Amino acid sequence: MYPLELVRPMSQELTEFGFEALSSPEEVKEVLEKTDGTVLLVVNSVCGCAAANARPGAKIAIQNENKPDKLVTVFAGVDADATATAREFLLPYPPSSPAIALFKDGSLVHMLERHHIEGRSAQMIAENLVQAFDAYCS
Repeated sequence: MYPLELVRPMSQELTEFGFEALSSPEEVKEVLEKTDGTVLLVVNSVCGCAAANARPGAKIAIQNENKPDKLVTVFAGVDADATATAREFLLPYPPSSPAIALFKDGSLVHMLERHHIEGRSAQMIAENLVQAFDAYCS
């Protein structure tokens, strides 16, 4: 587990942009078990690709006209139980940090794993997400 003072700025980078931080399994279930609407989940982490690519890419993407109804995040290495619960909803994908997932009506419809994020620019990630938003959030 990482010290909260270390990760707070990394978490705030999303929460100050409209993402709700989920810190318990119950909070995760309450959001992801809903069968109405769209939800973007960012599995945040302290790694460089989260800082340079995932978080900025998600923030750029949600400026699109079509965007998810709800924006949420869990922090791997900080909120272990919440992250483990979120990962149950991401199956059959293996655990990945960072990761970005789009849900529609309670079903996982789009997934970016770490290998889709690492080595790609924030703009490329945003463009990928915007395509998903246009397909599922309009």
